[in-house]
Amino acid sequence: MSAQSIPTSLHWQPSCGGDGFAVAYDDLRQAIRTILATRVGSDPLRPDFGSRVPDYLDWPIDRARPHVVRETVAAIRKWEPRVSVKRVRVSVAEGNPAQIVVAVYFIAADGVEVSAEVRP
Repeated sequence: MSAQSIPTSLHWQPSCGGDGFAVAYDDLRQAIRTILATRVGSDPLRPDFGSRVPDYLDWPIDRARPHVVRETVAAIRKWEPRVSVKRVRVSVAEGNPAQIVVAVYFIAADGVEVSAEVRP
């Protein structure tokens, strides 16, 4: 790795599912995706890490929606201190009624409103 390819941003991590780095707001989006897609208890070194969102993936959307919103907010508050959740929207994925989409709208620490879309 050359010195030119090292991120200069304070917030960065290796990009999941690709080469390179997730920097700045992409870092926050990736962290939120990781939190929501990780089932609590599935990480042996951090048994409390993750969310309970995956517990509701096979529920009917109308029954799952309030639980997914609650679990999304709770997990992000617990595991991502760099953001403040403003709104969560849960919907069915276009073309795939068996998959839900969780849209998280949040305020980053610098005051900028950012969104992340998660398909757990």
